[in-house]
Amino acid sequence: MRLHVVHHGIRRRRARRRLVLWTGGEVLVTVGVLLLLLVVHQLWWTNREARAGAERKVEALEREWGAGAADIHSGIRSGDGDSDGDDSGDDSDDYGDNDGTRDSHEAHDDRDARTSSSPPRWSQAYAILTIPRLHLRVPVAEGIGKPSVLDKGYVGHYPGTQQPGRAGNFALAGHRNTQGEPFRYINRLARGDTVQVETKSAVYTYAVDRTLPQTSARDAGVLRPVPRSTVRPSYGYRDPGYYLTLTTCTPEYTSRYRLVVWGRLVSMRPR
Repeated sequence: MRLHVVHHGIRRRRARRRLVLWTGGEVLVTVGVLLLLLVVHQLWWTNREARAGAERKVEALEREWGAGAADIHSGIRSGDGDSDGDDSGDDSDDYGDNDGTRDSHEAHDDRDARTSSSPPRWSQAYAILTIPRLHLRVPVAEGIGKPSVLDKGYVGHYPGTQQPGRAGNFALAGHRNTQGEPFRYINRLARGDTVQVETKSAVYTYAVDRTLPQTSARDAGVLRPVPRSTVRPSYGYRDPGYYLTLTTCTPEYTSRYRLVVWGRLVSMRPR
């Protein structure tokens, strides 16, 4: 009968290999769980928290404006009384391109300047954006900083562009994925869809006019007073007007390019 002799050195090497394999497996499982938790945090938790915070801010703005509604309407009536009387019989102005409506543009700008407060502070939420087609209602804050504005689920106003209802380009940015992702589905907006912007003094309604599916993240032309892409010049406008610009990242889950949706102001009414 032959006896198999197993040296202690061989046993130790086998034990070390088993220990290494076991430890490596535990590390892989741990890393996998951490990555899964990170994905859940980014795709679910940040959206949940940002959306809840944005909803609370919308409610806070509505309460604030409701408390001061009497003063606002009083100021608007006073402003109408100082005008030529063109707006006294109608709650809204039609913003066309003919000469007959140009005076109403100017009268509206003057009235808005009288009834509005000082310019919003950096990262201050001062308006509410509503897009019925997307069932979206979110705050608009000054600036496009990520921690202070966009990561809160807010929509950010590009500094240097016009304020809502004013002649020029009122330009906004919002996340398409994570952090509330308010602009995730703006690619679904079609010509004629409405977008409302509410401020303390008025409600402005824009109609979606055209979409630029993809352009460079550095295409500053889309933010100009008369917005027109410098990368794809066939997209945009040539004449001054009252414009709305919505921008977000594209394709989804990347920030390589920008998707742009444009609209024109079609009406306004005092709050």
